[in-house]
Amino acid sequence: MVQSSDHRNYHVSSIKTQVSKDMTKFVKIYFLGILLASMLTSTAQIIAPVKTQVVKDQEGFKLIRDGKPYFVKGAGGTNRMELLVASGGNSIRTWGSNNAKGILDKAHSLGLTVTLGLDVGRERHGFNYDDTAMVRKQLDKLTKEVLLYKDHPALLMWGIGNELNLSAKNPKVWDAVNDISKMIHGLDPNHPTTTMLAGVNKTAIAEIKVRTTDIDVLSVQTYGSLPSVPAQIAANNWTKAYLVTEWGPTGHWETKVLPWKAAIEETSSQKAAVYRSRYESSIGKDNNCLGSYVFLWGQKQERTPTWYGLFTEAGEGSEVLDVMQYLWSGSWPQNRAPHIESLTLDGKQLPEAIYLSKNKDYKVASVITDPNKDKLTYRWELLHDATRLGEGGDREERPKAISGLISENTSGNITLKSPETPGAYRLFVYASDGKNKVATGNIPFYVND
Repeated sequence: MVQSSDHRNYHVSSIKTQVSKDMTKFVKIYFLGILLASMLTSTAQIIAPVKTQVVKDQEGFKLIRDGKPYFVKGAGGTNRMELLVASGGNSIRTWGSNNAKGILDKAHSLGLTVTLGLDVGRERHGFNYDDTAMVRKQLDKLTKEVLLYKDHPALLMWGIGNELNLSAKNPKVWDAVNDISKMIHGLDPNHPTTTMLAGVNKTAIAEIKVRTTDIDVLSVQTYGSLPSVPAQIAANNWTKAYLVTEWGPTGHWETKVLPWKAAIEETSSQKAAVYRSRYESSIGKDNNCLGSYVFLWGQKQERTPTWYGLFTEAGEGSEVLDVMQYLWSGSWPQNRAPHIESLTLDGKQLPEAIYLSKNKDYKVASVITDPNKDKLTYRWELLHDATRLGEGGDREERPKAISGLISENTSGNITLKSPETPGAYRLFVYASDGKNKVATGNIPFYVND
């Protein structure tokens, strides 16, 4: 049958239309494929773990991360990560997995690693390691946490519990830690495990060497005794690597205590000096130490609002922050924090015990300088000494400020009217340079009846 010209033209046109539709579909599928491949590649990059391992050579122990030596220059806390990077730090640690995804993501975006804490029950808080059901339930819970975060590229290692030896008597806790470590290694071949001790505790280390053989690294938390840590580790015959996961100023349990049981806190300038000397004499030179996490990259109330934080409640950094930048990077910040040279009340200076009569005026004097010659502004605050005290870093309530007893609050020399109520008090000074750096100090005193 012979087709008409119109019919042939229609047929050809239909074929062209179909080809065009097919080509459009092909192009769409092609580019969709490229997009999906790109997304899959991006996702793979996000979730791909970075292998970290502990190795031993002739010099000592090292962390190897992504095939390269990695010395931990870390801080405890998850705030101000950008400032940590700018100060030369490379890692943070947590005490649990709350908001772990957000913390890991932000750390990764800044090039930081994370020792991720797993919150393990403490005997002093009521956890019973003789209760097998309770122990099993905890293991199941932690297994789920490990599965969630084991492949995150910011993860450095797992921290199993925190100071589980503190006020503890049941050695079965170390069996539980070993089981947790075995669980982690079974699920995650890319990251080491550790557990954090309060001090270089001889009894705990002896139990761990027998009961907790699966962990890769021992972590210790120490303050005034930091310089002796290498010798203590050797004396306890610990033959694996170790980390210092908390260290800082002289602890409130280590410093001189006044007759009314008030512990003397170092000024921010005194703290800066001991942070540097203790780090350089131990962490900075021991080849078996994998690095450290300074305490605290933030602020908290523990005996006072200024004792352990590198920052004030207003977010200002002290001389300790300057020292950490120097220790981590080898250079000092351009803007240095103010320096406290002296602080006296009624002409007396710590460690002398200062007793005042009630409802009487006393002179307070400070000598505080600024390395950059910045003009300083002063804030003074009077508090009751803390009485509701925690243990091992447990939460404490900040004492309320007492108003109306300071003559004026803007100079380095003031007049204090002593409280009418007898008891223990502390007078705090904050000297700020207007550029987010500060010097802090306080004087404990006792008002007699």
